[in-house]
Parts: sequence; C-alpha cells; structure tokens
Amino acid sequence: MNDKPKKPLPTWLPLVAGTVLVIQFAGLGVWQLSRGLEKRATQYAYNTESTFSEWRDGMEFRSFQRIKVSGRYDGGRQLILDNIIINSRYGHYVITPLEIATGKPLLLVNRGWVEKASGGFDTSRLELPAGELTIRGRAGSLPKAGYKMGAAIEAGQQWPKHAVYPSPEEISIALGREVQPFVLLMEHDEQHGFLRHWVPSEFGPGKHFGYALQWFAMGAVLMGLLVWNYRKKRFDT
Repeated sequence: MNDKPKKPLPTWLPLVAGTVLVIQFAGLGVWQLSRGLEKRATQYAYNTESTFSEWRDGMEFRSFQRIKVSGRYDGGRQLILDNIIINSRYGHYVITPLEIATGKPLLLVNRGWVEKASGGFDTSRLELPAGELTIRGRAGSLPKAGYKMGAAIEAGQQWPKHAVYPSPEEISIALGREVQPFVLLMEHDEQHGFLRHWVPSEFGPGKHFGYALQWFAMGAVLMGLLVWNYRKKRFDT
C-alpha cells in the first residue's frame, strides 16, 4: 500500500498568520499606551487639582476628581467592608449612604479604614450627626477582589451589615435604592471619618509604557522575520 505524499502547507500561510500576530501585537501596544496616558493624566490631576467641584446628580466626573456634595447621612444603614488590608494589617472600610435629594440615587461615602479589633467592630464608632451637611472628597470606587466566594453582604435585616467586596449592584439591592455610579472617598481632613489615604493605583503609567514598548518590539521583530523569510523564498525560487 503506497502512502500518499503529504501536501505541503501553502507558502502564503506563514505570512498571513504572522501578519495577524503583528496586528495583534500592535493593538496590544496601543492599548497599553492609552492606559499609560490615562493614568498619567489621572496622576497629574490628582497632584495639581486644588478646588472642589459642586456635584449635582447626573454630572460627569473623572477618577479622583475633587468633589463636594451636600446631603444627609443615612446613619441607620451603614456597611462595614471586611478584609481590607492597609500596611499589612487587616481592617474595615466604613461605607455610609448619603441622601442627596428625595428620590435620587444614594451616594455611597467611604469614610475610611478602621483596624480590625479582637473583640469585633465597635458599632458606636459609626454614630453621625443629624441634619444636612457638606462633605468633600474624591470620586472613587468600591474595592474589588480578584475572586470571592459566597454572598458579598450578610443576610438578615440588622444594620450595620458586614460585607466582603460587594458590588454597587449588591449594595443597591441591600439598600432597596439605586446608588450613584461612584463612591465619594472622604477628604482626609473631613470630620466623622477614619484613616484615609487615597492615592491612584501604584501600578503607574511607566509600567504601561514599558509593556507597550515590549509589544511594539515583538511586532517589529516578527515583521522583520516575515520580510526576511518572504525575500529569502523569492530569491530561492
């Protein structure tokens, strides 16, 4: 029985596959470059912005923008976020809803970090004044975990509730109200807060620019190999 000779791969296949990879490398490089520029702009605004914008419902905002907002704390329904690590120590973030206007989504205020105590969280530290007040802070977000198991917010009707990396949607369900698309990170010198040290991500723009350079370099090397291989085959024929 004679074996049929195997057909060689089309000569154009490596060129096409390589070109697709070059385009992908270039796309990844552009994405990393854009992320680096975004973070550089965020850090610049963080370091130079000195005034607080008066925030209104529906107003556009950028990450870490200085904002001041007036409203009434909903001190009876606060969240204690567990497993928050600061300087290698376990603790909690205290999240307090702020009623900015009747019928409008609640604004979640992160009042800062409290170190974990052996006797459990002292809820008397959550007490807040009644009445309307103005709070200053920066536009931020809830802390996120790469992976979490089980329910993010403990079941039951009792407040304050303990939570582990809840999403805005989960908090909205627990409160029975919509929430604003950002969290107000309370300014460090505001009253009724705890330990606060808000800074942009330590993964700065330099790393993104470095990754972009790597992707562009890989694309350039692969493109050079494709051109060399193409020219070699032409001369061989």
